[in-house]
Formats: sequence, C-alpha cells, structure tokens
Amino acid sequence: MLPLVLLTHPLPAEWLQSLEGRVRLIVGPEGTTGFPEALLKDLPEAEGLLTLLIDRVDGALLERAPRLRVVSNMAVGVDNIDLRACQERGIAVGNTPGVLTEATADLTLALILSAARRLPEAAADARAGRWKTWSPTGWLGMDLNGATLGIVGMGKIGQAVARRAAAFGMRLLYTSPHARPEVEEALGAQRVPLEQLLEASDVVSLHCPLTPQTRGLINEAALRRMKPRALLVNVARGPVVVTEALVRALQEGWIGGAALDVTDPEPLPPDHPLYQFPNCLIAPHIGSATWGTRRRMAEMACANLLAGLEGRPLPYAVQGTNL
Repeated sequence: MLPLVLLTHPLPAEWLQSLEGRVRLIVGPEGTTGFPEALLKDLPEAEGLLTLLIDRVDGALLERAPRLRVVSNMAVGVDNIDLRACQERGIAVGNTPGVLTEATADLTLALILSAARRLPEAAADARAGRWKTWSPTGWLGMDLNGATLGIVGMGKIGQAVARRAAAFGMRLLYTSPHARPEVEEALGAQRVPLEQLLEASDVVSLHCPLTPQTRGLINEAALRRMKPRALLVNVARGPVVVTEALVRALQEGWIGGAALDVTDPEPLPPDHPLYQFPNCLIAPHIGSATWGTRRRMAEMACANLLAGLEGRPLPYAVQGTNL
C-alpha cells in the first residue's frame, strides 16, 4: 500500500505532479488557519506531512502520528515546527530555502517605495476626491537616493534587498550574527550594532528568522531609537515586532510610518488599530506570492517529502533534522 500523506491545505494539482502514483494523498480544507481539525483523525496512519507556515507541528501533534517519517514545510522558516520533538522521534524535516529570495526582495522594495513615497495615502486621497489640484507640499515623501537603509539580518534575502537598494543609491547598514565581507566589499555595506542601526537609518528593514533571540526584537525601546521620519519594514515574521509598541509609535509619532507583510497576530483582524493609520501599509504575507516562486516551493516540498518516505536524505533538509 502506498504511504499516506496529509497535505494540510489545497494546492494546484500541477504543483503536485511528482506525487502522483507514489503516495495516498488526503488534503485539508481551504481557508483554515493552523493544522486542520479535519485531518486529525488521519494522523495515526500518516507517514508524511506537507505543511504550510501556518500549521503548528508540535509534540502533541506528533504524539498522534506514530508512523510519521517526514515533515515537509512549504516555507523557508520552520518556526512553526518543533524541531527538537521531530529529532527525538527520528522524523526528518525539510523546508524550501533559496527559491523565494528574489520574490521576497522584490516585495520588500515595493513596500519601501510605496511607504517612502506615500503611495497608498496618495492613491486613497485621489480615489476619495481629495485631490483638488497640484500641490507643492502635497503627499511629500522620502528621497531614497542618499537615504540610509538598515537591514536587520543579512542572509540571502537581506543581501538581495541590499543589492536592490544600492541601485537606488541608498547607504547600507546591517546587523547580523555573522559579518558579510562580500556584501561590505561589493556594496559598501557597514556592519553595526542594532542600536546604532536604529538611530542612523531612514528605513529599517527586517529580514531575520524568528528565534527566541529575535522575538520582540523591535520593542518600545527599539522604536524610540528610530528617527521621527524613519520607516519600519517587516517581511520577516510578525512576532519580531511588538505590535502594541508599534501601535503606540504610530499614534504618538515616534516614527514616520510602517510597511508590513507579516503581522502579529496573523492574519490581522480587520478591526485592528494598525489599520487606522494612513502611514501603515499592511499586506497579507505575500512576500513569495508569484506563480513561479510558489510552484517551485511546492516542487521542493514534494521532493523533500518523497525522499523522506523513501529513506533517502532530504535534498532541502533543515540542518540537524535529516535523519
């Protein structure tokens, strides 16, 4: 009998072609947040899970899946998975690194440009009839040429953002656990402590993984260090920013604005205070949302899944979990 695989949320059939005839696939319902309750009854027989970043895979879930051999996460981040619990049970874990770098970097620049030039505010005013005439002081925004971009987390995505920002003539600062001499040499980026980056940057862009060290990294103290007209951009994970502190920062004018592709909580309820600020641009976690990127992510996730089921090393294994 073919191994049973649970796919937590529907994906286009053409993205899953490699699984045809090789697994028994049960797919969760559309539109659920978190691991679907409808699939819980199938966990005892499941040998593989194909999950999204919104699915929490913890010890309690794993206890219900004694035959599980592989968890394949269709995402780069794996903060939704208890890696230690998987390792203790001999369950391999895979993710989809690298493939979404360029798409996410593109979205980051789109957010920076939109926030810096106040495009959402200006477009809303035009649509609402508040555009009466050309105004020399209307909708004034930030010049990116000559502005300082502070990148928090200089991994692959951070580096891709740095390359794009350099083309706009931005000065680059970054903070990262590891020095990136290649970026410093090629783009003139300077590695500085977080406090200095916050104080000196016109735009602060977050690209760090969510870890115990980065959870709540951008708190009230951090926001108060930023320039009064500085912009905060988050395409990392929502909990890197303390949401209540950001609301207060926008209410009291500590910073100039924010552009968020990720939030905490996520999705952000439609009545959340952040939506009331015209200088806060919120996107529904679309950093990797291009047809090509999402299809490639699914194909990588399928490759990880099949390798785990067949007892082979995962081609895109999370470090330390390829058992």
